[in-house]
Amino acid sequence: MSSHCSTHRASQWRIALALSLLIFALSYALPGWAAQTLSIGFQKGSGVLSVVKARGTLEKRLADQGVQVRWHEFPAGPQLLEALNAGSIDFGYTGAPPPVFAQAAGIEMRYVGAIPAARDGEAILVPEDSPIRSVADLEGKRVAVQRGSSANYLLVAALAHAGLDFKAIQPAYLTPADARAAFTNGNVDAWAVWDPYLSSAEHDLDVRVLADYSELEPTYSFYEASSAFTEEHPALLREVLDELDQTAVWASSHRDEVVSILTKELGLPEAVIDAWQRKVDYSLVPISDAVIDNQQRVANAFSDLRLIPAPVVVEEAFWRNGDDG
Repeated sequence: MSSHCSTHRASQWRIALALSLLIFALSYALPGWAAQTLSIGFQKGSGVLSVVKARGTLEKRLADQGVQVRWHEFPAGPQLLEALNAGSIDFGYTGAPPPVFAQAAGIEMRYVGAIPAARDGEAILVPEDSPIRSVADLEGKRVAVQRGSSANYLLVAALAHAGLDFKAIQPAYLTPADARAAFTNGNVDAWAVWDPYLSSAEHDLDVRVLADYSELEPTYSFYEASSAFTEEHPALLREVLDELDQTAVWASSHRDEVVSILTKELGLPEAVIDAWQRKVDYSLVPISDAVIDNQQRVANAFSDLRLIPAPVVVEEAFWRNGDDG
């Protein structure tokens, strides 16, 4: 009797083990069988990404596939891409310079989508009563900017357009919150910043726009993903990009709703969100040679000034919606 029970228990154990192994195998063979977490990094200026977060459309879309979405906020692009490198997030959105700095630092990331930047979506600000009347007047002045941000490139490009080297100013590398405090306290002479911080400053403070991209060639903003994510989950990545594209189309014809959503989501005054949203175009554009060339120009500018440790070939980090899967 004891021998029979032992044999029976061993048989049950083997059956249970076989079922466990089968479930384990199916979880990798069939999409949707295994619960998976998609971690997304965003900023206050993430636009459509913030709209997707607030509406919960990505969670609904991926629920049947057993994918859970987690959101992580960052003060700026450089910090977001550091988290991408650390494996804390899989996907995010930044301006043009952060991925250049990331690539130069050896971070394994890929550009997966591009968005045209607004000519007035970032600017160099000075106090309304400042004696600084032109970019050339910034020579020797202290300018607040987030290192490696989109505003960092605007500052570089504007100075070059005015015939000044970046070394002609004293950069104060600060996050947007710290930069605003330094600016309002008079500890810096100017501040280079992007939206919605720009629209917030114009709404709350007595400021004057010294320069934006009106006389310069604008850059692109980008969606980025870790190299591992593009290689291991290309189909899921396409789902994310398609949801962002569909939301961008929806947002273009529902501006009032977008303003309402972002006002609640970001905790900023409605007038600030409205001013910001009047500038933007969230259309997802295909990765093309023109986009790559534009981004290479950004990389070359930082390399020429030795603000990154070595030149980079940005094309090596672009994912053309299918290269990896």
